[in-house]
Amino acid sequence: MSHLERTISALQQRFPHGVLGTAEFRGDITLQIDSASLVAVCRYLRDEPTLCYNVLVDIGAVDYSPQEPRFALFYIVCALAQNTRLRLKVLLPGTEPVAPSISGIWPSANWPEREAFDMMGIGFEGHPDLRRILMPADWEGHPHRKDYPLGYEEVQFTFNKREIDARKKYATS
Repeated sequence: MSHLERTISALQQRFPHGVLGTAEFRGDITLQIDSASLVAVCRYLRDEPTLCYNVLVDIGAVDYSPQEPRFALFYIVCALAQNTRLRLKVLLPGTEPVAPSISGIWPSANWPEREAFDMMGIGFEGHPDLRRILMPADWEGHPHRKDYPLGYEEVQFTFNKREIDARKKYATS
């Protein structure tokens, strides 16, 4: 039995209501996890000596609008000693999408969670510093959502700077 097969079996036994399904695509395994079980599953993956998933590689977010559940978070974790990679998927509703933060388990989750908050508007309960990371603090909306309005801003060059500046709305203070 491979390390990945042992991982799936151990998670299904330990979290029978937390592991909602498995999928395989091009050799990569994705486990769908209930958001209420996410922290416990991640802690188990990291702390269980037979599993030892010691690295969170990345967190990604997807907007499936207009279908519900609208959002999905993908967590990619690795057990380096066993050369094993696993993807966890958590589905979130379109109204108030919130997931528990795993930055207390893997500190490398801090910035990817902030990016998902900034770009997609997904909240993370228990995050130590949940604020925008890429967009200005006063930015309205979340640019990677499918319902975000597309806009256009003309590129400013030296030959058209005055013309463009005259049309811009500048903040007054």
